Amino acid sequence: MRIKFNGKDFDTEIKHSLDFFQSVSKDESDVFIVNGFATKENIELKDGDELFCISKKTLPPKEELEAMMRARHTPKLYDSLKNASVAVCGLGGLGSHIAINLARSGIGSLHLIDFDVVEPSNLNRQAYSVDDLGKTKTSAMKDQISKINPFIKLKIDNLKIEKENIKELFITDDIVCEAFDNAFYKAMLAQNFHTFFKDKILISASGLAGYGLSNLIKTRQIAKNFFVCGDLESAAQVGRGLMAPRVSLCAAHQANLVLELLANKEYKDC
Repeated sequence: MRIKFNGKDFDTEIKHSLDFFQSVSKDESDVFIVNGFATKENIELKDGDELFCISKKTLPPKEELEAMMRARHTPKLYDSLKNASVAVCGLGGLGSHIAINLARSGIGSLHLIDFDVVEPSNLNRQAYSVDDLGKTKTSAMKDQISKINPFIKLKIDNLKIEKENIKELFITDDIVCEAFDNAFYKAMLAQNFHTFFKDKILISASGLAGYGLSNLIKTRQIAKNFFVCGDLESAAQVGRGLMAPRVSLCAAHQANLVLELLANKEYKDC
């Protein structure tokens, strides 16, 4: 019988998964994956099955990690994600979580854009730690993503996005996520992006301050290539600050929409 083991063709006479894994694994804490599903049940094997044995203690080689991710995310979806480039504009509460979600999902190239540094007031909602204080957000996020998956291609621009540089910034990106905390710059990007990139997708956010009312955060298609995530109302103000759970919910909406659009080439509001 011919199966795939850790991304490579493998001939075996063993008929059940657990028996096979026990023949190749020396550590009972290893993770066993059968056709994308982690299990230690003794499943009957068939020609073409894909098996992975992953150590919890070491990073597998690039080819092995890619093959494992491909199996976990289903091959066709993973290929679409791997070949895509997504820009994240602003690496604060929204952008830092968007970037990490996309990195964990298998996006092949991430374009990280911000001009600011990590400061103590960011720690209530942004995906940084005390060790990141004083670093540029682009550098801190690059370090985090490299620890999640060192094989992702990262493009870094440590700058402020202005109307004058939009035309050059996003040439190689397939989808752009806006994650600013400044209303002026949100509007500026929304008003000018499709002047230069009519066929590219822009995903913006509006209305994510405070806490509670989780189900009011939604994904909406505003125009052919323009989407907005949030409740469109809850702006930050006195008594209603930006708090981690609701900001993270909106970031998840944006990242999830990226995956949907790359996988299906369309958005379904249902």
